[in-house]
Formats: sequence, structure tokens, C-alpha cells
Amino acid sequence: MLNIPQILADELSLKPAQIKNALELFAEGATIPFVARYRKERTGEMNEIQLRDLSDRFTYLSELKERKAAILNAIADQGKLTDELKAKIEPCLQKTELEDLYLPYKQKRRTRATIAREKGLEPLAKFIKSLNVKNATSMSLNEEAAKYIVADSVKTVEEALKGAADILAEEVAEKAELRSYLRDYLLETGGFVSQIKKDYPEGTTKFEMYRNYQIPVRNIAPHNMLALCRGETEGVLNFELAFDEAFVMSYLESQEIYTKVRTIREFYQQMLKDAFNRLMKASLITEIISDRKTYADIESIKTFEINLRELLLSPPAGMKPTLAIDPGFRTGCKVAVLDQTGKFLQYQAVFPHQGELERSQAANTIKKLIEKHNIELIAIGNGTAGRETDEFVSEVLKTVERKPIRVIVNESGASIYSASEVAIAEFPDLDVTVRGAISIGRRLQDPLAELVKIDPKSIGVGQYQHDVDQKLLKKKLDETVESCVNYVGVDLNTASKELLAFVSGITPTIAKNIVTYRNEHGAFKNRRLLMKVSKLGAKAFEQSAGFLRIRGGENPLDNTAVHPESYSVVQAIASDLNVPLEQISQAAQKLKSINFKKYVTTTIGEPTLRDIINELEKPGRDPRAQFKYATFKEGIKEIKDLKIGMELEGIITNVANFGAFVDIGVHQDGLVHISQLADRFVADPNQIVKVGQVVKVWVLEINEKLKRISLSMKAR
Repeated sequence: MLNIPQILADELSLKPAQIKNALELFAEGATIPFVARYRKERTGEMNEIQLRDLSDRFTYLSELKERKAAILNAIADQGKLTDELKAKIEPCLQKTELEDLYLPYKQKRRTRATIAREKGLEPLAKFIKSLNVKNATSMSLNEEAAKYIVADSVKTVEEALKGAADILAEEVAEKAELRSYLRDYLLETGGFVSQIKKDYPEGTTKFEMYRNYQIPVRNIAPHNMLALCRGETEGVLNFELAFDEAFVMSYLESQEIYTKVRTIREFYQQMLKDAFNRLMKASLITEIISDRKTYADIESIKTFEINLRELLLSPPAGMKPTLAIDPGFRTGCKVAVLDQTGKFLQYQAVFPHQGELERSQAANTIKKLIEKHNIELIAIGNGTAGRETDEFVSEVLKTVERKPIRVIVNESGASIYSASEVAIAEFPDLDVTVRGAISIGRRLQDPLAELVKIDPKSIGVGQYQHDVDQKLLKKKLDETVESCVNYVGVDLNTASKELLAFVSGITPTIAKNIVTYRNEHGAFKNRRLLMKVSKLGAKAFEQSAGFLRIRGGENPLDNTAVHPESYSVVQAIASDLNVPLEQISQAAQKLKSINFKKYVTTTIGEPTLRDIINELEKPGRDPRAQFKYATFKEGIKEIKDLKIGMELEGIITNVANFGAFVDIGVHQDGLVHISQLADRFVADPNQIVKVGQVVKVWVLEINEKLKRISLSMKAR
């Protein structure tokens, strides 16, 4: 049977010891962020990407191994397991290949071949098969078939021969080597062809580019594949797989016909045509479409992961007093005040877009709130009335002495959050509109802490997210959130239970218990107190402690990524340097000169010591980039305000395989096609841009009717 660790070592170009140790850590309940950060010695410094690839492939091969055992047992129970078949099944590394080998032995509903066997026609099929040899002599198939005529079941020679052909056709259709070859042939030489249905005249559907569309199967881009599938699901278009059927028949004949006797050759030619058209064609086409769809899913989910990661790791504006505004015309602007911890303080509705009197009153209210709460940040949602509200606030700030930073914030998913159970539990007495404003403000203060409360699929950075494998999408997005949260670290004394639940080793139940303990006993003074939290045992402490920060606690190391298991080493270093532990971060030059080998133990090696020194040099640092924000062009609020050639500043809101979408402040993102991202060839948009990036663009085309804006980032 499979030696999974060795296969993984070969496939991933890693040492067997790395594989063995990593798998042991997973089996012990260690999380990937923990293993990547705190068990570098055991894994040979494998990073998160390598560890996730290892985990995914190990799961696949383990499932394959279980399936293989079940298949071998099933075939053995039928008394049909030969040494030759076993030798083919055991080394299989792909599920498709395994299922091909199992196909002839799989329990199936009654087929034409089964019915023919029930009529006693299998001996006739075997007889005809025996004639399919190079040195066969001419033989009358009709004479032989006549022997099988039975009044109640087989009434004619034609019926007997047809039944025998059904048996042989099923045998051919279930041959693993034939299916494998044809599958590869269709993948390599086939093409997808689509047409929009007659019910949809030209220019009436978003699938217009697929009206008369052709592309080789091997060249189809993930977004095109997903678009075809969606168009077919929505009943707008038909698409099919086109290929050279004459070649397929020629191939099958070359593999299955050996005799030169005309009657037998003609029998086999008809049988093979039936075998392919009735038993192979549809299933192979389905498999090819499924293969390309799976590939498209994986690539699109990767794009979603990259975008989500960039969004979650967006630079925080900082925990400062914030005025958060959810704009609106008729219903007014919902204004929420948050303090420097993100705590909600006050709410006020203002109506700056309903007449001069209301605008004046709104301006007065905003000014008073800014002065009363010493506001440093103003977050304005980018939805309906966003630009108009931004201009209104800009006018108000001209009358304020200390001017806060004003930022338009992407509010995708804020409405989902405001009506969610999480928001209701957090603010049970507030209206959904107020919760939405609070979320917008907190997104500016700390995007990661707020966005983890929202289903990633609602944040708006995906590509055909509702069309891809939902189970895989959820798994990968959850992994991305987990990775980001642990990369940044979490303030143990301010984090919500939603944020805590993504920390390594902490379950939603433990996260809730941490918040409960904090509410009952006050702020955590040191990491050791975590052990007093209900259900947080030694294993959970080991996995989580290094990712939880305590600012101003009893031990300065509690505000670093140094794990408690390494505190004794840091204390030894501080003692040898004759520096108090509280001041060790100020001894950067001394830290750089230490001899690592002096502090190496059986569990702490040079990789961990390097991490410790780097952390001590900048304790409690935030690894996210410095905060930047875009300034939208004044007077440009709607598509109709745009002019071709206009230069604008915008923010990347989404990156897809075919380009990037940019918010330029007109309520409709513009598209920078991949060909317009740079003055050179770009294979992957992610090499040029990322979500949240502030960019300069030029307007190429405007289509008000379809609400499409084409932009360019090429230097002018």
C-alpha cells in the first residue's frame, strides 16, 4: 500500500523527517500557525504555505488510501481480485484513475448488458470476442446467433447479436486505459463552444461575449469557465465540448479490432460506435467539464484568498476617537461616535441632503461632535450618498480648528453584519443602521478586528464566489482569516469573542469564556491567568499564548510574540547582558551580538532564537503596513461626471484573473483590464496590485447604460 510520508516528501521536495515531524504535530492537535511560528526546529522551518500544502495533500492521500482499501475489499468479495488488478490499484495516486479501475466491478443498476446476460447471451459475446484475432477465419455470426434463439426471451438472430454487442460495449466502455486516453485527448484537443439562446437579443445580457464563443479546453481561463457554467445555470446560454469524433472512433478501432474478417470488423465497428456514444461520451464530457470547473474553483478561491488576506491586513488608521457616518439621502446620515478603544459612545441622525436648513443643522451637529469627543478620524461609508456626504463633511472641516483625517471606507458587508446575530448580541438596543455606522468606523480603526465578524463571502472581494465549491471556499477562507489573525496577534484585553475564536487553539466556546472571565475579573494582567478560563487547558494555552498580547501587563514579554515556553531563555539573555527585562528592547546592539549557541536547548534552536531577538528589538509591533488613504477628485460623484482621459485617484477593491476593480468615487467600480495594469506584459494581476492599494488611473471608456468604466494604470 501507499507510503504516504515518502510520497509527500517526494512531491513537496521535503525531507522525510520534516514530513514525519509535521504530521506528528498535526496529530497532536497543533495548528498550522503554531507549528509555523513555534516549532521551526522540528519541521526544518517549513512555512505556512508548505504546511497547508502538506496538510491538504495528506488529507487527499489518506482518503485515497481508505477508498482503495474499500475497493479492494469489494472486488475481493466478488471473487474477482487478481494479482494483476491489485498491482494496478495499489500504486494509484489519483482518485480518477482509481475509479476507472473499479468501474467494471462497481454495483450498477440494470443495464442493457445485464439484461442480455440474464437472457443467456454472454457465451455468444465471448464467442464473438474469440473471433476478434489476427488469424481469424471467416465465420457466419448469424448461424452462431441462431443457437441462442429462445421463444420467451430472444426471438431473432438480430436480437441475439444486439444483446452480445451490448455486453461487449459495456466491457469496452469500462476499460480504464481507454477512458484515461480519451479523457486526456479531450482535455488536450477539445474545445468549448457556446451560444446565447435566441430569447436574448444582442446587447441584452451580461454574457454577451459568449454569444459565439470558442476556446480550447486547455486554454480556458478560470473566470471564463465559471461564467459559462453560470450562464448555462441561468438558462442564458448553451455550451458544449467539441472534438474530433472521427479520431476517437479511429482510436477505439485501432485498440479493439484485431481481425481482418469483414463481418466481424463491421460488427465491432458498430459495437464501438455504440459503446462510445451511449456509454462513454456523456460521462467523459461531464468529467472534462468537472475537471475544468474544479480547476477554475481552485484558482478563483486562490484569488479570493489573496484578496481577503490583503483586505484583512489593510493598514489600520489606529485606535483613535472616530466619527463614523453611514450616508443616506432620504433617510439621512447615521452618525456614530466611537472612542479610542472602539467603544460606542453616541448616535445622531443628520440630514445634510434635504435642504439648506437641514444642511446647516447637520453641519452644526457634526462640528459639535468633533469638538466634544476630540475626534481624530472620520469614516464615511462609500455607498449611496457617500461622495455627497464626503463633500459635506469637507465643508464642515473648514470651520474646525483641529481637523480630523477624513476617509471614505468600503462598506461591503456592513449591512450583513448589522443584521447578524453577532451585531444583535453586541448592540441589542440599537437599530441596524446604527450598527452599520459603528462597523464602518471600526473598519477604519482596525480592519482585521472588525471584518472577522462578517462572513468573508459578504465582503465583496471574490470572483464568481457563489459558483465555486462552497465547502472548499469556506475552508480556505477560514484558513486565511486564521492566518491573518495569528500573523498580527490579538490584544487579549480588548478583542471580541469573534476575533479570539480565530486565534490558534481557541474554539468559539473558549473565546466566549475568555470574554466572560474578562468581564467578571477585569483585564488580564499576565498570560498565566488564561489557565483560569473555563475549558482552556494546557494544550489550548500552548497553542494560543504566543498570539495573545497584554499591553501594560506584569511581564513585558506578554506584549510580544515570544512564547511563554521561551521566557526562561529571554531571562537568561537579559541576565547575561546585565539588562533589566523591562529594558531589553532598548539593548538592540547587545542583542545582535549574542552567541546563539550558548542558549540552544533540546527544544529551542537557532531559528526560534532568531525570532526571539527580532521580536525583542521591536516588541508589540504591528506587522501591517503604514496607513494610507485615497483622495477622490472633487466634483466627480457619478459616472456622468467622468470624461475620457481624466486622471483620478482610487482604491483597488478587488483583484481578478483578468484585471483589477478600482473605486474612483462614483458608486461604480471601474475595471483596469490586465492589459492596462502596466507598460509590460502581466501574467498575474496580483504581481502588480493588491486589494486596498491606492492607485492613479486614467479613464479609457465609459458606458453609462451598462454602468461599465474602463480604466488604465499605464503611465501617461
